[in-house]
Amino acid sequence: MPESTLKRAIIFGGTSGIGLATAQLLAQRGVKVFALGPEPSQPPHLQDVCGPSWVHCDVSNAAEVELAIKSITREAPIDWLVYSAGIQRYGSAVECTVEEWDLVQTINARGAFLAAHFTLPHMRSGGAIVNVSSVQAVACQYGVAAYAASKGTLDALTRALALDHASAGIRVNAVLPGTVDTPMVRSSAELFRGDKTTEAVVSEWGRLHPLGRVAQPLEVAQAIAFLLSDQASFITGATLAVDGGLLAQLSVRL
Repeated sequence: MPESTLKRAIIFGGTSGIGLATAQLLAQRGVKVFALGPEPSQPPHLQDVCGPSWVHCDVSNAAEVELAIKSITREAPIDWLVYSAGIQRYGSAVECTVEEWDLVQTINARGAFLAAHFTLPHMRSGGAIVNVSSVQAVACQYGVAAYAASKGTLDALTRALALDHASAGIRVNAVLPGTVDTPMVRSSAELFRGDKTTEAVVSEWGRLHPLGRVAQPLEVAQAIAFLLSDQASFITGATLAVDGGLLAQLSVRL
């Protein structure tokens, strides 16, 4: 396929978890993928010549985001943007420090704004954006004030972008994953495991989902790929739950 006809995708947070699975899936489908991550050097799992191209980028730094986008779009415009960068910090509004709050909002919400702000001027008509939000934008646990607020902001930003750029032929949607077996989830499980194993905690969290398990990153990546594709050509401003039925249930059982 000629280089000019290849789809080109930028994936923030493309070096780990859902972002990495998305980068790999799109690359396997013939998309020219740029996986952005904060690592100081290219991660070994991205060194396959047939896989995604790695680009260093700290999403908390506006100048770095702008420079990364400029370097990528110097060759050609972009078709797809996925924002999958994110962090989790725990605590109520009292327990969460101001520094933790600011960091979570910076990575999870401000970073998504910066990605859109600098990418949209270089995006082709017919392009698409998918933001990786969370079920906790809609219904949250105890002790996740900063994270839930950041994901709620991300959902609102998704709707605003969808409206503002529909006339340019650009669609913007979000996926809302439940618990996904990613390094971030395993880090949380390690934090709360007590005398249990991390694997046991992840399995327990999975059993809370109606489907009885956690998701694998590829399952969310497949939903992202659908929303990017022409198969979703009349979908914009939407939030797609990829949560094993988590949001469909009430905690009170008969």
